[in-house]
Amino acid sequence: MKRIPLLILLLVATVGFSQKMKITKGDFKFLAGQKDVNVEFVYSNLQLMKDNLTEQQYIDNRKKELNEKTRGVGDSWEKKWQGAKDGIWQPKFLELMAATITKEKDIVFQEGLSSAKYTLIVDVVWIYPGWDVSMMKQPAKVSTVLKIVETANKSNVLAEVTAEHAPGDQWGSNFSNESRIGEGFAKTGKSFGKLIAKEMK
Repeated sequence: MKRIPLLILLLVATVGFSQKMKITKGDFKFLAGQKDVNVEFVYSNLQLMKDNLTEQQYIDNRKKELNEKTRGVGDSWEKKWQGAKDGIWQPKFLELMAATITKEKDIVFQEGLSSAKYTLIVDVVWIYPGWDVSMMKQPAKVSTVLKIVETANKSNVLAEVTAEHAPGDQWGSNFSNESRIGEGFAKTGKSFGKLIAKEMK
């Protein structure tokens, strides 16, 4: 019986975070008949934490904090953070998007397709890493602006979607900030794939 209040508190801490995805410009009808769409990830507008730190400010603060606890750990973490973009976040987004959209449409979204007529720009604008201390946790949150543009004229935005506060969490414990953030990217990719498939019907 003593565990019931703790379980309720745990549920409050881990449940109730939902992603808000909204089409703010255009539609996806122009994708009809397309087989390939190029994808680019942009981090130049990224802010982190509730204080809206720049990415460099966040890295500097976190690196210093970890190095003060154990010398050298902060330097190792910085490399892990930088590698997470190509190694975790972007693959998660693309894998989950493919798993949802290709069930409905024969279209591939992939990096490096520079000859494709259209490009999806994933502008990562805000990240909250969350935390996990075994019995208590807070999921990561990822906010993005998703734009589909003409590859030859990227100022021509044909469709734009805002995706706010995609929750990043897994069952059980997940002590890696980078991994939790990756789950936020995965949920964004999955939701965006479903949205496109639905709107193209």
